[in-house]
Amino acid sequence: MQYVIDTLNIYNYGAETFGGVQAKKYEEVIDKITTELALCYWMYPECRYIHTKGRIYRNIILESHLIIYRVNTERIEVLSVIHSQSSISHIRSIRKIRI
Repeated sequence: MQYVIDTLNIYNYGAETFGGVQAKKYEEVIDKITTELALCYWMYPECRYIHTKGRIYRNIILESHLIIYRVNTERIEVLSVIHSQSSISHIRSIRKIRI
C-alpha cells in the first residue's frame, strides 16, 4: 500500500533531519487525520491537480505534504502522502494506485 510506504519514508526522513521524537509526532498527526476521515471527508477540497466530475479525489494540506484520498460509495481510500512540491505529473499518477 502506497500510503504505508509514504508514511514510512516521511518518518525516516524526519528522524534523520529532526530527530525521532519529532518524526513520531508528525507521523501521529498524519495517522490521526487519516483515521478521522470517515467523519469529515467532505470537509477537505477537491484535489486541484486531479479533476473529476464526481470530485472523488480530495487532498489535505498538512504542513509541506499533501494527503490525497479518493471517495467511493463503499469507502474512503487514502492513496498517498506526498511532498507538496512534487511535480504535477507525479501527483496525477496517483490516480493509477489500486487498493
